[in-house]
Amino acid sequence: MTIRIIPHPPLEKRDSLLNQETPLLLFPQLKPLYQRRTARLRQLAERNPLGDYLRFAAVITTAQEIVLYDHPLHFNIVEQLTDSAARQKPPLDITTLARSDHWQRLLHSLIAELKPEMSGQALAVLENLEKSSASELEIMAEALLKHEFAQVSSDKSPFIWAALSLYWAQMAALIPGKVRIEQGEHRQFCPVCGSLPVSGIIPLGGKQDEPRYLHCNLCECEWLVDEGRCSNCEEENELHLWSLEGEQSAVKAESCGVCGTYLKLLWQARDPAIEPVADDLASLLLDARMEQESFSRSSLNPFMFPGDS
Repeated sequence: MTIRIIPHPPLEKRDSLLNQETPLLLFPQLKPLYQRRTARLRQLAERNPLGDYLRFAAVITTAQEIVLYDHPLHFNIVEQLTDSAARQKPPLDITTLARSDHWQRLLHSLIAELKPEMSGQALAVLENLEKSSASELEIMAEALLKHEFAQVSSDKSPFIWAALSLYWAQMAALIPGKVRIEQGEHRQFCPVCGSLPVSGIIPLGGKQDEPRYLHCNLCECEWLVDEGRCSNCEEENELHLWSLEGEQSAVKAESCGVCGTYLKLLWQARDPAIEPVADDLASLLLDARMEQESFSRSSLNPFMFPGDS
């Protein structure tokens, strides 16, 4: 899948869903994104058995919002777009984009913000990361981006990914104007950076049989996918919805009997406060049920990495 940039004013998130033309790609608006995610994590923590971990994630998202303004990104996005188009790669492709040391500055700033809020094992992890060399940090970042999760201890992964995500989201937010997506293969990956989704969103006004967006777990963009097809393998058969809370649940898992995977789908019409990362993280009991049914996740939550802890 490739992207062409069209010189028009930027799209507002979800605003044009009621227009005749549904946008195929939505770029992140970072300040409200982190504020909304933090508020939702704290709200969900009040009534969730994983409340402590949801509050831990909220501390990280709060730090991301602070660091976002302490370290603005200066990046030649036009040059990057031209180069990636020539190579027929996503604009911010995780496999080919040369990372600057900006992401490490973001990480160290995040650590400085988080240390006063952490204690015990979490504080020890932050201090360990703080002492890591630049080359050690690059090795861990490369492993996570290649999905070699066992190469990075799972207690370090959320902090490293928080910095990488902030870096990629800053770049994605610089992409100007509307976009046109040329449909191709591998539509289960983000067309901007090539990473995985965290969950799918059925926006306000959407119905169960209408298209949905997938939310990227790295650059925070959202891209439109066809309804009635598996978001992982695009097969149309053997799709089923699962829920722990009945038909009107705002959070469901869509399973595919062909590829054996599932993805969480979130209905904003059933809960306007729903948020892709927070609600996916808060519904891990549904993940456990899907694993019991022998399905595996086709997505990745930035606060729940597999790996060697």
